[in-house]
Order: sequence, then C-alpha cells, then structure tokens
Amino acid sequence: MRLNTIIAEPKTPSDLPPLVIVHGLYGSAKNWGAISKRLAQGNVCPARRVVAVDLRNHGDSPWGEDASYPALASDLAETIEAECGGRADVLGHSMGGKASMQLALTRPELVNRLIAADIAPVAYENHGHLAYIRAMKGVDLSTVNRRAAAEPQLRDGVPDRALRAFLLQSLAVEEDGTARWKLNLDALEAHMPDIVGWPGTEGEFTGPTLFVHGANSDYVGPEARPQIKRLFPAARFVAVKEAGHWLHAEQPEAFVQTVGGWLKATD
Repeated sequence: MRLNTIIAEPKTPSDLPPLVIVHGLYGSAKNWGAISKRLAQGNVCPARRVVAVDLRNHGDSPWGEDASYPALASDLAETIEAECGGRADVLGHSMGGKASMQLALTRPELVNRLIAADIAPVAYENHGHLAYIRAMKGVDLSTVNRRAAAEPQLRDGVPDRALRAFLLQSLAVEEDGTARWKLNLDALEAHMPDIVGWPGTEGEFTGPTLFVHGANSDYVGPEARPQIKRLFPAARFVAVKEAGHWLHAEQPEAFVQTVGGWLKATD
C-alpha cells in the first residue's frame, strides 16, 4: 500500500539517504512537521530529505483491514522504494517504531540506519487503548461541526486533557460541516492485540541503531535490552530527560538534538 507522505526538503540538494519518519498509534505525519523541518535543514545534522508518512488507517493514507506489523512494514517498504530510491534512514515512534523494526529485520536492504523512539520489540499491556477507541467511537459526529465540539464527549473515556487534544487532531471537519475520524477505528480495535504485541519476528539488523527513550517512560526498561541486543546488536541507548512516552512532543528540542547528533556522528 502506497502511503501518504509529507516531505521536508533541504535548502540545498543532498546525496544522503532520506530520513523516513513513522508516527505512532493515532498519530500522523502532520504531528512531526516541525521536527521534520529541523532535521531537513542541516542545523543539527547534515541536511537531507525527510519523508514523514501516514501509516495505513491513519491520516490521509488508505485504510486496510490488516493492521499487523508485517502489513505496516510492507507499506513502508513500498513507500521507501517509491519515494527514497530504495534505501533510507528510518525513525519510528511507538507503533511506528515497531513497524520500522519489523521492516529492518525483514527487509534490511531498505534500511540504512534505524531509530526507535520509546519502544522495544516486546509485547505490552493494553495501556487503555481500547477504552480510547471506544470513546472516539462514542462521539456523536452528527453534533460536531468543529473539533472543540467533540472534546466534552471524550472526557469520560479519555480523562487526560493533553491526550484528548492529541486524539482530536485526527478528527476532520469537512467544508460542509460534517465530521469524520481520520482513523480506521474498527481495524485498530480488531488488531489491538497485534499493535500492543510483537509478532515474534526473528532475524538480525546489524546496521547502526539508536533506541532513544523518555527517562520517565517504562516502555524501554532494562528487561527489554537482551531482546533488543539480540535483534539489533549495534543498538545504542539514550534517555531524554524529563520526558515520558511522548518524548518528541514533551521535549522536542532535546529530541531533535539527540537524533540529529546521532545521525551526524554515524553519517
């Protein structure tokens, strides 16, 4: 499946492999706009083309019933072949990080370097995601003609204000005033065990790999490191201070400096 992309071009042409950015669950390429531009400009690392994608069932990409990691990785492979000349650096956050790891393990010829942001190749608990999906499905869209009108309907199912604001970024209000979710909520709900899980993919990606995680997050704990090092033997680990799972949103400057510095050091 060919994915929708938002591309940040460098000011001057670059012969470096493009950087592909893969968002997490409920996200989109638009969430990464500012970071994409920073990494493309050449201030914190050598300038390059940055390609942010909308994963299937998110944003402006097509929908598909299969929301498993093999399917997501296949979409990334098709997009890298079409948009990046067949090879790219890949940065993925959360669900997007797992899709990127799946790609690196199964199609390593497409991945130059890998950055996994606050995620490991292990299974996690639900973390409330089914409740969030049901809250979104519970919004009466016939009463919504602007995003703010949906916010009160999400409060019971999504108590966290910042998370509600994030989810509402995926609510589109058309010119005629009708509202729709830019998320395939049915497919995401059906495949939630796959999304929070890990398909047990074997193999080895030996290219340069960075696991950057929030210092206040428990997604990349010490117990995950043996599995990470087995699949990604060149992995390095960096914690972003005063950040949780949404490290790129909570500490964007530190995140950009960490990723950009690593890209510069390993170019």
